[in-house]
Amino acid sequence: MHVLRTAAIFTVTVLGSVTYAQNVSIGVLGLFHPQQLTVTAPPGVALTVHSGEQTFVLESSSGVAAAHIRCSGSSSLVEVGSRTIHTTDLWVSGREGSPTFLVLAVPGKISRRYQGTLHVKAISGALVPIVTMDLEAAVASVLAAETTADTPLEALKAQAIATRSYLVAGTGRHRNFDFCDTTHCQFLRELPAPESPPAKATSNTRGLVMTYNSHPFPTMYTRSCRGQTRTPAEVGLPVASYPYYSVDCKFCREHPSHWQSRISADKASALRPSNENARLEIDRRLGWNAIQSNDFTLKQEGDQGSLAGTGQGHGIGLCQAGAKAMAVEGASFRQILSHYYPNTAVVSFAQNVAAAR
Repeated sequence: MHVLRTAAIFTVTVLGSVTYAQNVSIGVLGLFHPQQLTVTAPPGVALTVHSGEQTFVLESSSGVAAAHIRCSGSSSLVEVGSRTIHTTDLWVSGREGSPTFLVLAVPGKISRRYQGTLHVKAISGALVPIVTMDLEAAVASVLAAETTADTPLEALKAQAIATRSYLVAGTGRHRNFDFCDTTHCQFLRELPAPESPPAKATSNTRGLVMTYNSHPFPTMYTRSCRGQTRTPAEVGLPVASYPYYSVDCKFCREHPSHWQSRISADKASALRPSNENARLEIDRRLGWNAIQSNDFTLKQEGDQGSLAGTGQGHGIGLCQAGAKAMAVEGASFRQILSHYYPNTAVVSFAQNVAAAR
C-alpha cells in the first residue's frame, strides 16, 4: 500500500542535471504540540485511512466522517466509529492513495482544510501531522498566508516565484518532513479560492523559479527593510548558495517601519544588533513581535531593556513592502525580482507549463 501511495502522488522533473520533486511534505500545526487530532472528510469527499493492514473509510454519507487520534506514548490511539486501534503511523488519502481535501483539527484550538495526503506520527510524546501536497498548491497556500489583501498582482507574482524557489531548492529542513508552517520555513494556511489574487498569481507564474548560476536557490525574503537590504553575513548567518547583495529599497528608505518593545534585562543581555539567531531565539520565547528586526538600539532601564528599531524581519532578499511599492509604480514581477536578486534569472523548472503572462 505504501508503494502505491508513493507512486500515485510523487512526481519529479529535471532542471539541468538535478531532479526536483513536484510535491512537498509540510509539518503542520506543530506550534500546538498536539496530543489529540481529528481528521474529517469534507462533504462529498471520501477519505481512506490506512494503518498497517487495516483500512477505514471516512465519508459523511456513511455516518462515520471523522477519525479521532490521541497520542499514547510512542504510538497513537485511533478511534473510527466503534473501532479502536493502536498504531505508530497513520496515512490518510483519497482513493488508491490520491491527494484529496481533508479537514485537520486540534480539538478546541484550530481547524484547517488541506489538499493533499496526510501522515500522522507519534514522536516524543506528541502527534506530528505531515501533509504532502502538490507544489503549486503549497505555493498558493503560502502566498495567501505571507501577503496582505492590498498586495498588487505583480508583487504577488514576484512573491510566488520566491516562495516556489524556496520550496524547490530548500527541501530537507526538518528530520521527518521538508518544511514546517511557521516562520522557521514559511507560513502556510489553507488553500485560497481559485479566483483569489494569490491563486491567480500562482497560476500565472506556474513552474517559474529563481536561479543563480543555472541552479534554483532557496530565496529569502523579508516583510520590510531599513531602506537597504542586508546580506547574510551582516546578520551573522552563513554564506548562502546565492550571494545576497545589499540593494537600495526606495520605499523603506522614504517610509521606514518603526517599532518599539521592552524585554527583561536578562534577555536583553544576550541580545546583539545584527545577530539573527539571537533575535529569533528570543522571539520564539516571547512572540514574533518582541524584536521585529536586527536594526535597533537598546537601552537598559532598571530591570528591563527598551528597544527602538526599524524594519520587520531579517532584511535579506526581496522586501515585501518595497515590492508592493514597485508594483504600484508599474514595475513587473521580473523587474521586482531582478532588483532584489541581482545577477539571477527566472526560468521554468517544469516541463510543458504555460509561460508566465
